[in-house]
Amino acid sequence: MTIKLVMGGFTLSIISAYAPQAGLDKEEKRRFWEDLDEAVGSIPPNEKLFVGGDFNGHNGSVSRGYDDVHGGFGFRDRNGGGVSLLDFAKAFGLVVANSSFPKKKEHLVTFRNSAAATQIYFLLLRKDDKGLCKDCNVIPSENLTTQHKLLVIDLEIKRKKKKRVVDDRSRIRWGSLTLFSALEMGEKSALGAWDSRGDATKWDRKPTDRK
Repeated sequence: MTIKLVMGGFTLSIISAYAPQAGLDKEEKRRFWEDLDEAVGSIPPNEKLFVGGDFNGHNGSVSRGYDDVHGGFGFRDRNGGGVSLLDFAKAFGLVVANSSFPKKKEHLVTFRNSAAATQIYFLLLRKDDKGLCKDCNVIPSENLTTQHKLLVIDLEIKRKKKKRVVDDRSRIRWGSLTLFSALEMGEKSALGAWDSRGDATKWDRKPTDRK
């Protein structure tokens, strides 16, 4: 699923993904990554891209071979699903946001049950937009269900400054007018057309047709 938001003059494209579980066949996993590739590839480069979801994989606690996409802060050992996610991130110039900040275990774990605690939810954004991300972590006290934890990202997006339009038309500086120049303006306007050039107290007469 993809949604678009407009914030501060920027367009944000947010893609939500759910990867097949580890026990499913390779063909279904291949279709998932192909569909995700197509969705990400359709986003224009001038838009801010965010990809998040349950990827059913473990990225690992260290970057090891993926220094350009893995920030070096993760949980447990990497598995096949994690490798697929990191390869995907590398192919599209993305970084894993929730591997970019040192956190305690409870702020890394996104899924917990009686048997295990794992990190399977991830948020990704373009490398060029990494500076927008100020934090990314799990809120332990907030549950999506009894087992799934809420992963949040803090972004700082500054509003685009509008360019000022410079008006180069001549303006009358009323405060600089003397009684003489004011009378002269009145006389010239009564006689015909006139132009202002530079100083508002200096006026040039335009020729007019007189019969």
